[in-house]
Amino acid sequence: MSGIERVNGELLVDGLALSDIAKTHGTPLYVYSRDLLESNWKAFDRAFDAVPHRVCYAVKANSNLAVLSVLAKLGSSFDIVSGGELKRVLAAGAPANRVVFSGVGKTTSEMVEALNANILCFNIESVAEATRLAQVAKAQGKVAPVSFRINPDVDAQTHPYISTGLKENKFGISMEEAREAYRQAQDHPNLSVCGIDCHIGSQLTSVEPYEAAFERMLAMVDQLSEDGITLSHIDFGGGQGIQYDDETPLDIVEFANAAIAAVGSRPLEIWMEPGRAIAGPAGVLVTRVEYLKENSEKAFAVIDGAMNDLIRPALYSAWQPIVPVIEQDRTARVYDVVGPVCESADFLGKDRELAIEAGDYLAVLASGAYAFVMSSNYNTRGRAAEILVSDAQAHVVRQRESVESLFALESTV
Repeated sequence: MSGIERVNGELLVDGLALSDIAKTHGTPLYVYSRDLLESNWKAFDRAFDAVPHRVCYAVKANSNLAVLSVLAKLGSSFDIVSGGELKRVLAAGAPANRVVFSGVGKTTSEMVEALNANILCFNIESVAEATRLAQVAKAQGKVAPVSFRINPDVDAQTHPYISTGLKENKFGISMEEAREAYRQAQDHPNLSVCGIDCHIGSQLTSVEPYEAAFERMLAMVDQLSEDGITLSHIDFGGGQGIQYDDETPLDIVEFANAAIAAVGSRPLEIWMEPGRAIAGPAGVLVTRVEYLKENSEKAFAVIDGAMNDLIRPALYSAWQPIVPVIEQDRTARVYDVVGPVCESADFLGKDRELAIEAGDYLAVLASGAYAFVMSSNYNTRGRAAEILVSDAQAHVVRQRESVESLFALESTV
């Protein structure tokens, strides 16, 4: 068996009982399916098989070394947004020439590190950044391969916190200033212009916003060609949506066909930066019900997981499925599923119909992306352990943090 499925009332991850994994390793606990990580990455690779392409996994979605290693072995490239993520990708065994460096605030030291590693490309997000990179590259005796991230002013119709393609967002440079930015970069001896990039938002479930971005991006490619600037790749970014509730996940084949048709006969390699679509469905957060309580207004399932383990519901009002790890023949009732952190925002789900008792395990599905990576130590809580199920074994790929380990960088005076 592969993936995350229910058999005889029990949730399995790649054939292993999730309840057994939780009993062995404790909760809260993140568990990932290697089979799903691989099949989700391969779905993008197959969809673009007819054309030159590059699948650049967005490391920010889930940066566990084991996850990165699994994808590196498939031949994945990687989209990073910090020097720390560069070190993670290299530590996971991927070569630097598969790394694309995005992000609006690259520091001089990060630029130096990436240049000396000989990464594949820098996605530049402002004229000021291009100027600094040129200076740093000159000082290092390097030529930096660059692509400008264009803000196409496309409304992705998603949550405002994860919308990135509008003029009001901090990301990228405007269509109006892009042409002159390319001309300046083309003339600098320490910059090598090689591509164009965009990323319009996250959790997109329709191809229409992408099609609008494709049209505007390729119009810019044609304008640059008129200016004598020839590009070798076009990067359509990430944001491909998955199913959390009643959404229909983005059809990857439809997305690929639209991108390929838009590029047409132009000699451009197509890049993309999926993160959530690869890692999201491949993970679950397992938590234990500590108490059931109620008042005149509400019933609460108090769990050992909290907003420090999974902040998406508090931060984005995000909805994720919460289900019993083992289904029981009991009477269900409606609960708010809340954690022990001292905040009213500490909930993983509200108004969930569950047939549960204290001591039961719950699984928060679709927790492979933007979950552990956003966790914290609020209330002096150690971050959860992470497990990767591979070859019918549950491998501990990140140990649970002890409270003592949280003191390691602190001192008294």
